[in-house]
Formats: sequence, C-alpha cells, structure tokens
Amino acid sequence: MRHTRRTTRLSPRTLVITIAIVALAALVPVVISLQSGDNAANAVTAPGQLNAAQQGEAGTAGPVTELDKTFLVKVRQAGLWEIPAGRLAQTNGSSEAVKRAGHHLLEGHSRLDQLVREDAEILGVELPNEATEEQQQWVTQMEGLRGEEFDKFFANVLRSSHGKIFATIGEVRAGTQNDLIRRHAREANQTVLDHMEVLEDTGLVTGETLAEVETAVTPPK
Repeated sequence: MRHTRRTTRLSPRTLVITIAIVALAALVPVVISLQSGDNAANAVTAPGQLNAAQQGEAGTAGPVTELDKTFLVKVRQAGLWEIPAGRLAQTNGSSEAVKRAGHHLLEGHSRLDQLVREDAEILGVELPNEATEEQQQWVTQMEGLRGEEFDKFFANVLRSSHGKIFATIGEVRAGTQNDLIRRHAREANQTVLDHMEVLEDTGLVTGETLAEVETAVTPPK
C-alpha cells in the first residue's frame, strides 16, 4: 500500500508573522548587548563620584602619604565649620555681599564634604566628625555677632582660613603620587579660589588679615 506524505501549507499572512517573530527573537540578544555596553560607557557619574571600575582601581592609584591624609582631614574639618558659618551669614549678616559669600560657602563645602568622605573611604583614611576647637570657637563668636560686626569678622576669619588651606592644596598637588588626591586637590583648589574671591568682594578683608596669611604660608628661610 502506498503512503502519501501530507504537506501543511501556511497561509501568506501566517508565514509573514512567523518570519517576523523569528527575526525579533534574533535581535533581542543584540539589543541587550548594546544596552549593557551603553550602561558601562555611561557609568561615570557626576564629579566627585566613582563608578565600580574606578573604585576597584583606587588601590593602584598611587601611594597615599601622610600629607595626603592630612589634606583630606583639613578639607573635612573646613566643611564642618564653614557650612555653619555660611548659614549664619544668611541670618546674621547685614550686606548682600556677605550673604552671597555665605551662599558660596554652603554650596562649595557641601560638595567638597561629599567628595572628601567618598575619597577617604576608598583610600582608607579616617576623618574627624568635629571641627577643630579653634574653628568651633569662631562659629560660637559668629553666633553672637550681628550686622556690621558679624560682616567684618566673617569676611576676615574666613579669608584667613581659606588663604592658608589654599597654600596647602598647592603643596599637596605638587607632590602627591595618588590620582584620587590629584583630582581632589583640583576640586578643592577651584572651590577655595572661588571662596577667596567672593570674600574679597565684600570689601571687608583687611591688609592685616592678608599679611597674617602671608606670614603663615611663607616657608622659613
């Protein structure tokens, strides 16, 4: 007895749909692969943040010296008293220039404080949670001042402080062998320079303050 093979014929519409499904299935892995590549390429976030790959490389970014560690500590301590000082400028200051300088302090040191905590964690550097005793005393003094007295004290004590750490930043950047510290020094340099300028724009920084800073940062002969 002769058997005949029955052939199932697909309608044109069914055939088109089948081909489309097969093509779509072939494209899915390609799309996923491309998206993964895009995510990896875009993993770098805002300044001051490191992606996972950068964090993994932090250990090979270069040695961390005692000066590097001291620098991170000083940046942290600066934020701990200058952020409160910036807030006080908004309530106790009498001039718009002082309030503007205080606003710059708030923004700049909030950004630097986040950065210093990130870098210190990566590099294994322990940071303080309090400003120095002298810095805390400055904040206490500002809390008791109002108007022009506040303005003058604020402008001069902060210009003096920024001038001294500005010199430290230059010393660190000139000699550090660590890539993270170099990046941090660049960010700190830009922030501190901006703060010195807005403090000077108040017109209240005295020659005595600048002379005191010069004496403090001039290397002994």
